[in-house]
Amino acid sequence: MKNRKRKRGEPMELRVNPTRMELLKLKKRLRVATRGHKLLKDKLDEMMKAFLELVEENRRLRNEVEDNLGRAFKGFTMARAVLSWNYLEAALASHRGQTGIKAERVSRMNVEVPRFTPVEEKDKNIYPYGLAETASDLDEAVRRLNSVFQSLIQLAQVEKTVELMAGEIERTRRRVNALEYVLIPQIEEQAKYITMKLEENERGNLIRLMKVKEMVGRG
Repeated sequence: MKNRKRKRGEPMELRVNPTRMELLKLKKRLRVATRGHKLLKDKLDEMMKAFLELVEENRRLRNEVEDNLGRAFKGFTMARAVLSWNYLEAALASHRGQTGIKAERVSRMNVEVPRFTPVEEKDKNIYPYGLAETASDLDEAVRRLNSVFQSLIQLAQVEKTVELMAGEIERTRRRVNALEYVLIPQIEEQAKYITMKLEENERGNLIRLMKVKEMVGRG
């Protein structure tokens, strides 16, 4: 026989054994679910606080990077006005230094996030040319590009962390909602159903005892 489809607004049929043992199990599950919900809710609140701080840091770093890049490009434009393109290109291309990045994973609120650390050469000279042979605008542009490199690394790190934290927040929110709106109400409804059934059985037993007592009294 096929199960009848439940109509909208019709109470859900509870398939649960109405015994005291089952009621004790449900109450235990309810305590565990309620505690788990509280822990997840506290975790979600802390993650949201950290997430908002990261978003603000991301905004600050982006503005800093964009400002320094804009000033650096302006410096290159001014240098181009007083230096020939061939000379400018040769001066910048003479640099042979290398800068690496060390990438590792760290845990932040039980979320694995990246940490980038620049690995620079010792006694690094950021100017790949003689300072007496170029314009001061070019020197300033190179200096700003070098200083923005650290901010770019931090920006990449923060943006990836924001992305990973957002995913974990969404997963935690779904678990909190599942406990709050599905599992806990379901357990409470089942416990209420069993309690009503047990009370109904007790009233029936009491009525039967009263009838037996009445019959005995008449005899």
